[in-house]
Amino acid sequence: MEMLSLIGIILGLAGLMYACMKGVSIIIAAPIFSLFVAATGGLPLLDTFLDTFMGGSVGYIQSFFPMFMLGAVFGKIMENTGAAAAVGNWVISKIGAKRAILAVVAACGVLTYGGISLFVVVFTMYPLAMGIFKEADLPRRLIPGTIALGAFTFTMTAIPGTPQIQNIIPTEFFGTNAMAAPLMGIVGALIMGIGGVTYLNNEARKAKANGERFEVGGASDYEDIAEDKLPSFALSITPLVSVVLLLNLFDMNINVALFWGVILSVVLLWNKLETLDRLKETVNVGATGSLTAIMNTALAVGFGSVVRAVDGFDVLVDALSRVTFGNSYLYSVISTNVLAGATGSASGGMSIALEALSESFLAMGGNPEALHRAVALASGGLDVLPHNGAVITLLVVTGLTHKESYKDIFVVALAIPVVAGLVGVVMATIGIF
Repeated sequence: MEMLSLIGIILGLAGLMYACMKGVSIIIAAPIFSLFVAATGGLPLLDTFLDTFMGGSVGYIQSFFPMFMLGAVFGKIMENTGAAAAVGNWVISKIGAKRAILAVVAACGVLTYGGISLFVVVFTMYPLAMGIFKEADLPRRLIPGTIALGAFTFTMTAIPGTPQIQNIIPTEFFGTNAMAAPLMGIVGALIMGIGGVTYLNNEARKAKANGERFEVGGASDYEDIAEDKLPSFALSITPLVSVVLLLNLFDMNINVALFWGVILSVVLLWNKLETLDRLKETVNVGATGSLTAIMNTALAVGFGSVVRAVDGFDVLVDALSRVTFGNSYLYSVISTNVLAGATGSASGGMSIALEALSESFLAMGGNPEALHRAVALASGGLDVLPHNGAVITLLVVTGLTHKESYKDIFVVALAIPVVAGLVGVVMATIGIF
């Protein structure tokens, strides 16, 4: 029965990813494949659906709905007032249209390294990226990969000191701090950053050679504002900077920081909103959009909750704990990647791996600091499969599909980070970390 359950997890995961790639809404696919996993795992279907699946989904919404809603409203105000476009134009004027992808990646990196959740960065950076890509005349389908590179990779797992949770969780198991194994982190960040930007720039060149240009396309609610109607750069950037400062300098809760960011953006940019009806429309559209994003993400989490509940998942964890690769760092990287991929969550897969296997990693002679960085790097690998909540949110917000943009996300946020993790294994093994 346990082997049947493990097969059910593999087939259910494959089915969910295939459905997402084919454009089936995860709102439909997640419950179906969760029930498949439950059935092959011998769990009662109705109870599993109502308690485990819905419990995981609702728990996620309870924890993160305010952040999603405020982040979406903030992003929509920045977009509709022209503030996002103004910042985008300024960035292009300083960096150059030829470096538009680097500009978006850098902006995302600053925000995530500043401590802002990658989900909030998606909402905030999308309108900025639209403005930058419009100015550079690059196809919109490249935006998800560009944002994913800046928000889901090196600032999430590699750069020493990052406050993202993927860099904090290992401290609880290894007695380390956020600056653990700085050389491994810096090298990993360079591999991800340089490799990802090089790939995306090459894709942009091929797109231009094929005659692709910027088009609003499926982003039907995006407002294209004439340049002479845009607010000043100083007014436009102030709400963004305020959120970063309130979050980091004043150690404010992310929801409170976003709330004040929304208030400040309304006050400073009121002349671009002009009427209460216009403000109401902007807030309504942003808030409504956040519902789709969080529901998609929450249902992916619900699927992961069912996977963790069946016996097959214990078999998977036990198998990983028994397999000896002779190298604690390679062991930790493979284990974390597999579990992050199975759950569709970097932090979730990492937590399970460390709870089950951290003592084994240390018992095999692994250095705590090197293990910290190896596990952090590995958490940002196979987690970015098609059913990952952040991927689905990113595609929903940008109005694009897996078919249009997932290849770029796969390369910059999965394939290259996996390579970076393996390089980290080599560095740790020879004692350079």
